[in-house]
Amino acid sequence: MAYKNTFITLSFTLIVGLAAWTTFMSYRPQTPNAAPPSNLPDAYMEDVVAVIMDKEGKPKMKIVTPKMVHYGENDTTQLTSPELTLYRQSPQPWHITSRYAKAMEGTDIVDFWDNVMILHTADKNNPATVVKTTALTVYPNKQTAETKEFITLEQPHLLVKAVGMQADMNTGDIKLLSQTRGEYVSDS
Repeated sequence: MAYKNTFITLSFTLIVGLAAWTTFMSYRPQTPNAAPPSNLPDAYMEDVVAVIMDKEGKPKMKIVTPKMVHYGENDTTQLTSPELTLYRQSPQPWHITSRYAKAMEGTDIVDFWDNVMILHTADKNNPATVVKTTALTVYPNKQTAETKEFITLEQPHLLVKAVGMQADMNTGDIKLLSQTRGEYVSDS
């Protein structure tokens, strides 16, 4: 008889425990769907041509790219084969191209890499200029650009090689930072 009471008590405890557990699980708040990983894009565009205007309605900057992917978590945009045109006070804008770029803080900072080229057509104050490098940081609102990498700078009858550069695109001034070597190039 003692075994029978023990068995009934154990069975009753087990049934009450199962009922309590089932009740607890049914009233337990459901966990919300997990947020997507922050490394996933929130916007994607193809064949982009974007013109950004200044307060007077004049073109300030133009971005052309076959592919643009935005990440909202850190407000960055990856660009493939970008072409950035910076309009400035002189009649001729600066054109910057590369294989890849990343815009940060909207378009306050744009990092270009892999086959970077800066092109400026001659105007009344500056000769035609082509700068080639592997990486470049551009600050479109400040109209400046800089790199610590090796560059080549070509102007009519001049080829300059250096390490590092700072450029003011409004004035056309280019400051070469170190290991600068220039040579005269004839028209031959």
